[in-house]
Amino acid sequence: MTKKAPRPLSLSLRVMLFVMAAIGLSLLLMSRLVLSTVERHFVEQDADELSSMVDAVEHALMDVNADYSALPLLLSSAVSGHHGVFYEVQNAQGQLLYRSNALDFSNVIAALTPSQVIDVNATHLWTVAGKTYRGVLAARVVNGERYQIISAIDMEFHHEFLDNFQESLWLILVAAGGITLFAAWIGVYQGLRPLRGVSDSVRAIQTTKLDTRLDVDSVPIELQDLVHSFNQMIEQLELGFSKLSHFSDDIAHELRTPLTNMITQTQVGLSQARSDEDYRELLYSVLEEQERLTKMVNDMLWLAKTENGLIKLNSARVHVRAEFLSLFEYFEAFAEERQISLTINQFDGAVQGDRELLRRAFSNLLANAIAHSPKNSEIRVELLGDGQWLKIIVENAGDEIADKHLTRIFERFYRVDPSRQRHTEGAGLGLAIVKTVIDAHTGRIEVESANGRTRFIIRLAKG
Repeated sequence: MTKKAPRPLSLSLRVMLFVMAAIGLSLLLMSRLVLSTVERHFVEQDADELSSMVDAVEHALMDVNADYSALPLLLSSAVSGHHGVFYEVQNAQGQLLYRSNALDFSNVIAALTPSQVIDVNATHLWTVAGKTYRGVLAARVVNGERYQIISAIDMEFHHEFLDNFQESLWLILVAAGGITLFAAWIGVYQGLRPLRGVSDSVRAIQTTKLDTRLDVDSVPIELQDLVHSFNQMIEQLELGFSKLSHFSDDIAHELRTPLTNMITQTQVGLSQARSDEDYRELLYSVLEEQERLTKMVNDMLWLAKTENGLIKLNSARVHVRAEFLSLFEYFEAFAEERQISLTINQFDGAVQGDRELLRRAFSNLLANAIAHSPKNSEIRVELLGDGQWLKIIVENAGDEIADKHLTRIFERFYRVDPSRQRHTEGAGLGLAIVKTVIDAHTGRIEVESANGRTRFIIRLAKG
């Protein structure tokens, strides 16, 4: 059992998923930027505070001479107004001179290099007794003596502030994201309103309203191509329905005529007793109508197969002049009966195609020309080279065809003068077959009618 393909996501859901991803990524980047900026600010602030502490300790050391006994008193009051700060002083030999509390940073700073300048790059994070500190190891020369000053700040307040700030920031970003998504959903819903309007207009079109067209100027520019395409599709459907309606009428009439003739002739034959000769003539007449009906049905089936790609071309090199000369012999008696001469120029050209189909198309053109040429006239066939094309012209004298008929002359059952030609042998499919054959060979056919002459012009690729 074939597995049913999953239904594609709706346009609204696709847009909302994209917007959600974009908003989520933007808010994530924004939060990282804000947090990193705040953390950077704290680092700079701590660096300034540590620098002030080192300067204060250095200033206190200026009052110390060789007697270090007064050092604890001076250093204990050196740093004031700072909360959660720790510092100690060592001499050049690493001997501890003063420590502000019991915290021991000796193991932490053993691997550090003393800094002369206190800035962000000189600060370090230490973890002592389960707490995190930011500190510096500074080298100072005071009164000719070298000192190492270690200063540090407890980071507990910073961490608490950052945690609260991060929590608040995430709440704000989530709320902002939700509001933005809701606004985006409203925007998408409103943005798709013209598409829903087009859908409603399309839904209202029925087979009885194929002349309806959507207004291109009433839709946004993004939908104008869609509306143009839909209008073109409706136009083609209207044309197809119109052709189908005319075709149905024509085929009903064409089939009705021979059937009516056969019924009438049969009824007349059965109305009274007749001789064997009369019955024989009646059967011949009915047979003619049956043959005409059979030819019409066969031609219709052939056209249907060709248009649906069911006829395959048996491609070969076809010498066009030789085919026309052969057809001249076939139509010779018919043409002489109407006192019509058939001529062709000396140019010889060949094309690549199906010989039988091309011969059928040429035959239909000649039959059509003979049927519509006056007595004592000439049908002229010209073969001309036209670049990569072979140009075939079949020209005959006769009544001119109005321009309104020229565009429809290749339609099935179409007749320029139905009242005059309904009783002719043809069923109105000959020229339709010609165009179908030429189209199957990727060629072109045109018709011109002026100055009392009609010309069918065919272009086929040279072989």
